[in-house]
Amino acid sequence: DQVKGVLTLQGDALCQADVNLKMPRNNQLLHFAFREDKQWKLQQIQDARNHVNQAIYLLMNRDVNYHFKTGSEVLKLMDAVMLQLSRARNRLTTPATLTLPEIASSGLTKMFTPALPPDILVNFYINLNKLCLTVYQLHVLQPSTTKNFKPAGGSILHNPGAMFEFGNQRYEVSHVHKVECVVPWLNDALVFFTVSLQLCQQLKDKISVFSSYWNYRPY
Repeated sequence: DQVKGVLTLQGDALCQADVNLKMPRNNQLLHFAFREDKQWKLQQIQDARNHVNQAIYLLMNRDVNYHFKTGSEVLKLMDAVMLQLSRARNRLTTPATLTLPEIASSGLTKMFTPALPPDILVNFYINLNKLCLTVYQLHVLQPSTTKNFKPAGGSILHNPGAMFEFGNQRYEVSHVHKVECVVPWLNDALVFFTVSLQLCQQLKDKISVFSSYWNYRPY
């Protein structure tokens, strides 16, 4: 009920974002949207794509008439391909852990018009097949209340009460709002990663079975 928004994701780019936030303290409604000249690249999707491209390169950088000479040569290739596919999948299933100062200094804060208030932080990330938006509301810690100041470390999602220092000012998170939506093609991608890894493993298993019969050959 506190946060509503419309996001447009094209490939690895958030090209539109329109967010409404109801402030709990006074029920004031804030509205902020991406500047028309701005897009936000989601590093997780970029990294996953790069790992897939590397897996494809490993499979395709041989002459079309090339013949593998040993089973171990195939196993070595499958291990390298599976490593890239696993890394690609992990980038979508494991969001980066960020500190609150890292979120505050992110270029994302400069994407919006009107500019975000100083007591609002936002973050976008991918978690499995979902696009997630997190909004943090902050309050300034007065000098008299900072004797128990303990800055929070890195986390995917910070909880109310987390403290941090930024720009010579100390803050505490007062409210956290998280909204998420399923992106169908991300769900498809995760399924394809699982299937492709299973196929690679099946090929490895078959090679290993044959090698047990032919263990007198160079392997």
